[in-house]
Amino acid sequence: MSAFFQAMHFSRVAIEEMAIELPPEVWTSADLERRLAPVYERLKLPAGRLELMTGIRERRFWMHDIRPSEASALAGKKAMAAARVAPDEIDLLIHASVCRDRLEPATAAYVHGLLGLPQRTQIFDISNACLGFLNAIVVAAAMIESGQIQRALVCTGENGKPLVEGTIDKLNGDNTLTRAAIKPYFANLTIGAGAAAAILARDSLVAATKPKLVGGVVATDSAANRLCEGDADGGGLAMRTDSEKLMDAGIALAEGAWSDFKCETGWDESSPARVITHQVGTRHSAALFERLGLDRSKDWRSFDRLGNVGSASLPMTLALAIESGAVSGGDKVALLGIGSGLSSMMLGVQF
Repeated sequence: MSAFFQAMHFSRVAIEEMAIELPPEVWTSADLERRLAPVYERLKLPAGRLELMTGIRERRFWMHDIRPSEASALAGKKAMAAARVAPDEIDLLIHASVCRDRLEPATAAYVHGLLGLPQRTQIFDISNACLGFLNAIVVAAAMIESGQIQRALVCTGENGKPLVEGTIDKLNGDNTLTRAAIKPYFANLTIGAGAAAAILARDSLVAATKPKLVGGVVATDSAANRLCEGDADGGGLAMRTDSEKLMDAGIALAEGAWSDFKCETGWDESSPARVITHQVGTRHSAALFERLGLDRSKDWRSFDRLGNVGSASLPMTLALAIESGAVSGGDKVALLGIGSGLSSMMLGVQF
């Protein structure tokens, strides 16, 4: 294995259940452009530009103010109900969102309370941009594999509405912005909201038909850590992204990781029946599949109707693929994640 990539192997970890929570409010890309009418008119930007460039037709938002812990708990509660798992059966809870309630305590502390989990349940947050959910799965799986715990609940709840609304206000309110100057804000307009949860368990506790984690690899390129930066800005949220450079650096990192992933799992380009990626947009998806030599017909997308939902994008997409019947027993599924910072994680799941 290359010295640049870290490998992971699992033999006793199953995905017992997955669940998602879709916010009810739909904002189309056309809706966003209507809200951006002042800057579109001033810079003579063509209508339809946003959907054309990203492939994102719409994204969803919560209809009311919601804390990340509340969204995370909604998905967690669904997963526990579907798996018929009682609160006292959860040994570990990880909240894995970009969004957090506050700096202290861990947002997981609030999710724990909302779900009524017992005192013995270990809790903490994992945050790593859009890769946080996959990171949390690996940490939980390692603890199950080692015998420290039997069952874990990984949750994420993202709310991109404040970022999108703040970006609209910024672009409409600053008359000095040029076409070039608004480019770092463009990625903000692809963001959506949603929640996802997964219950991981020791394979002996669940039906043999449940999908199992096989393993994977992870790689990091911190030289690219300034290409997408988000922070608080006057009580709101702000994010600036060099989308072109971020895409190029991310795909270059993923190309190397994919080569090692194949060595570690014994898979090749023909092995996965489905490929689930972090959902960014049309260009990113096409470029990634082309660089890795993957069949684009195996791509299962959600960005066209959900946008980029941060750490929730990949698990939401996987859950939707399972729900739709796009993934079935016997299938190998590749989970390919890329997150700002820059990190790439690839996991294999055997259904």
